[in-house]
Amino acid sequence: MTDTTRRPIRRALLSVYDKTGLVDLGKALAERGVTLVSTGGSAKALREAGLKVHDVAEITGFPEMMDGRVKTLHPKVHGGLLAIRENAEHARAMSEHGIEGIDLLVSNLYPFEATVAATDDFDAIVEQIDIGGPAMIRAASKNHAYVTVATDPADYARILAQHDEGGVTAALRRELSAKAFGRTANYDAAISGWFEKWRAKAGETETVPSRMTISGNLRQALRYGENPHQHAAFYVTDARPGVATARQVQGKELSYNNINDTDAAYELVAEFDAATPAVAIIKHANPCGVATGASLKDAYEKAYLCDTVSAFGGIVALNRALDAATAEEIAKIFTEVIIAPGASDEAMAIIAAKKNLRLLLTDALPDPAAAGLAFKTVAGGFLMQERDAKRVTAADLKIVTKRQPTAQELADMLFAFTVAKHVKSNAIVYAKDGQTAGIGAGQMNRRESSRIGAWKAEDAREAAGWSEAKTKGSAAASDAFFPFADGLLECVKAGATAVIQPGGSMRDAEVIAAADEAGIAMAFTGVRHFRH
Repeated sequence: MTDTTRRPIRRALLSVYDKTGLVDLGKALAERGVTLVSTGGSAKALREAGLKVHDVAEITGFPEMMDGRVKTLHPKVHGGLLAIRENAEHARAMSEHGIEGIDLLVSNLYPFEATVAATDDFDAIVEQIDIGGPAMIRAASKNHAYVTVATDPADYARILAQHDEGGVTAALRRELSAKAFGRTANYDAAISGWFEKWRAKAGETETVPSRMTISGNLRQALRYGENPHQHAAFYVTDARPGVATARQVQGKELSYNNINDTDAAYELVAEFDAATPAVAIIKHANPCGVATGASLKDAYEKAYLCDTVSAFGGIVALNRALDAATAEEIAKIFTEVIIAPGASDEAMAIIAAKKNLRLLLTDALPDPAAAGLAFKTVAGGFLMQERDAKRVTAADLKIVTKRQPTAQELADMLFAFTVAKHVKSNAIVYAKDGQTAGIGAGQMNRRESSRIGAWKAEDAREAAGWSEAKTKGSAAASDAFFPFADGLLECVKAGATAVIQPGGSMRDAEVIAAADEAGIAMAFTGVRHFRH
């Protein structure tokens, strides 16, 4: 049977690090005749506001000690939180030991996550691991039949409103308890994750953790998932610049697919040095056009011309602040999302005319070489791996053909291979003069990806009215080795004069011989960039 019991608040324990709304809450509770018990800085803030407060030390008979490490870990605190009020044995123990019930616990935790983000000082970080707070929160949450727990200032008003209506409902107590357990689980996961990272960095372990917890804070409840019949939500796990931490300046609510595609676009465009304007246009998590240019507008126009059909309704990512000239070009076609480090007032005014167009600003680009984890769910579990932070430079290349690449071919090879890293495998990317010429993605064999990239280049030629496809004289990148020469020969047929690939096939010699016979240059990277 559903519990409809309301529980009035007669005695409250307020012990918080984040004091947002604390004084107002204290005043509101005092006005309602609630006895206030508090600790340390919280008690000081309440007293300075003129409120009568009982120190926890008065209740326990012990002073705060060990730099505040020990203050609430006492039976008179936890007994007041955990006692089942209708249980005769519990009532007898409370009477015998002078324990008074606590009806409301207001507590939040030391800023462990913020400290990790601000410093590498091991001792300083460890000192921000809260012990008493999680213990009290868990105790109150377990005993939610009698105790209301508040870990978020946003919930104070609802608690007060229900108190005024006769007491806090069982439904709200359960909701707040679930939220509190989620917070302590998130907190413990952050601590465990930091310890594992620190140990790995210190060379103390070469193994993966025996337990892995993924925790996040709700950013947005979504209308639906990939399809309308699927429920979905968006959670933030860390402060990496990108869609999870961006400010949405305008536009309608982001969808599940918008978020997924925008992340793919921004991670790709961040690969290019912000000193050179770069633009990536993404559709269904795959690039349909990527380019660098003399200006942001130039880069956008080049990226758009790679695939004008797919760019319609796409996601546009920029590696520098959106300016007015680029905004005007983007606004000429239907675009779902623009994501950039910033935007000028003039650019925002132009985009504002497209009220459904989402504009996301991040203030920074993500570091493509930064360490991080990536997860993928499978039935009954999930896969974990390091983020693909590997970057290939000219110094990493091994030229395996008789013909050496020209300086321009070398630049195009590196550009194409960078883009291929972000294309669903099997991936073939043709590039020329800092512009993708054709992209073949997500095929079951490499030969078909080579052909599709060439077909797209031909379509782009027809749409733009060029005399020849941009694949003529291009560099072609393959995200993995060519298992046979057929895929490479399709690239040659499309007009590629240079090829970059990881190498490592049993038939490398056959593929190199085919490249030599065709008179093209080919480089091995020794690095594979599968993306499934």
